[in-house]
Amino acid sequence: MKRVCNQCQNEMIDDCKVTVDGGMYGIKISQKGKGIFNNVSAKPKAAVCPNCGYVAFYVDEF
Repeated sequence: MKRVCNQCQNEMIDDCKVTVDGGMYGIKISQKGKGIFNNVSAKPKAAVCPNCGYVAFYVDEF
């Protein structure tokens, strides 16, 4: 899927890795649920605009 920058309408670079400076773990998005599958998590990715530097986070499989 082609992502377009919200600021300048240029095509963004997808599939960038998200990490925390000084840590090798990155970040994880999670939500508590109910029943057998009581915890759902996903690793976010980032899309970066090469024109203005705008960064957008997204999740491929949620």
